[in-house]
Order: sequence, then C-alpha cells, then structure tokens
Amino acid sequence: MELFMKGQKAIVTGASQGIGRAITKALALEGVEVLAVARNQELLDHLKADIKTAGGEPPITLVSELTDAGSAALIATTALTEMGQVDILVNNAGRSQPLDAVGPDEKWQESFTLEFERPRQLTQALLPHFMERKQGVVLNVISTFELKSINASAVAKTALTAWSKQLSAQVGPFNVRVNCLQPGLIDTENTRRIFTPQQRKEFAGANIALGDFGEVEDMANTAVFLVSPRARYVTGAVWNVDGGLRHYPF
Repeated sequence: MELFMKGQKAIVTGASQGIGRAITKALALEGVEVLAVARNQELLDHLKADIKTAGGEPPITLVSELTDAGSAALIATTALTEMGQVDILVNNAGRSQPLDAVGPDEKWQESFTLEFERPRQLTQALLPHFMERKQGVVLNVISTFELKSINASAVAKTALTAWSKQLSAQVGPFNVRVNCLQPGLIDTENTRRIFTPQQRKEFAGANIALGDFGEVEDMANTAVFLVSPRARYVTGAVWNVDGGLRHYPF
C-alpha cells in the first residue's frame, strides 16, 4: 500500500533503540526525512548507517537528554532549522520506573518530566507551525494501564493519553491529528531483562491471544500508518499493538 509519505519531515524521540529505532527506520524507508533524537551518539550513528545500508533516507541526528530543561525548545528549533518544516512528531522516549507503594518524590518527578512534560512541551512548541500550515500529526507512544504494581512511567503516560485526547479536539479544526500508540509486551532489551525465554513462553501462552511477544517492527508498522495520510480520519484514538494481551478497554 502506498502511504504517500515521501518528502515529509518527522521528529522521533528515543530513536536510537527499541521501538523508537524501528519507527525511525520504517519512516526513513518510506522516504521521510527524520530528526532522530536520543541520548547516545554512537547508537544514533549505528542507526544512521543501518538506514543508509537499507536504502532509506539517512536521518539527521541530535543528542539530547529530554530531562534537561530547554530540551523541547532545542529539538523543535533544530528540526525547523535543519528540515525547514515538520509534518510528524513521534513522542516515543520513555524509561520504565517501577516503585514501591511509597515511592520517592524525585523518581515520580523524573518520570513526569520525561514522559508527560517534555512530550507536552515539544508538541506545544510545534503546534503553531502545524496550525499555520493546516497540517501535522502527533503520535504519542504510551504504556499499558493494567500493571499490578506501581510504575511511575505508566502513570505519566496515562496522563499523556488523557491530554492527547483533549488536545485532539482543540486542534482538529486545524487539520492536526493527535493519537496514541499503546504497546503490549514487545521483544526489547527491557522485556528481556524481565522475562527469561522460558518465562516469556509460559506468560505468552497463558495471557496473549497470539501466543508470543510482539516485535518492534509490529509497533513501527502501525506507527507509520497512523502518521501517514492514509490515516487522515483517525484522531483522538488509542491503538493497541499487544497480540490480544489487554483485558480491559480504556
């Protein structure tokens, strides 16, 4: 299916590993120029080389720690300076933060800074550009809501989800779309630290309709569709890529 994306410009945060890396590569292979943002220049260089080898549009790279003050403004300014315009923003960066029932305030603040405040600030920095051009797509990669223990990252992402729905209604008249992409258990370095191969097999067999964890490409394929013109009538939505893991609608 032709997605009509060649020549578009995108920002992807958390782009050097896992889901963000897969989304960046998938966009590049569709002919999208991407500003790939992450903390590690070496990993970004590997990504750029991989995309070039695969025949995609080599991304522009930017090293930025999103918890730093001013990072959202830096990313937005760099993108508009280097690419001239931005059509797509993928707020993907995140860091799991499991906590005890009584968790330290600084850990809560870190998660809300990284996974709510910075996506909100970066989106707001680009909204005047989107609204003036009557064109723009924001995709926020969120988290599951069904954990059985406290994770500050998941709570912050839930706030991001509620804000996304509200924002979508306000910017819809300007032809700006805002959606969320919710992963289930995806085969990443993070999940490999939690599940041994045997535990993965047992958990998936008991809890996931399709019988296994997903791959980062499963997330990327859905992400690219959602930010493409093919999804022009999709906004204010939460799309799940979880193989049937989720039990309760939200």
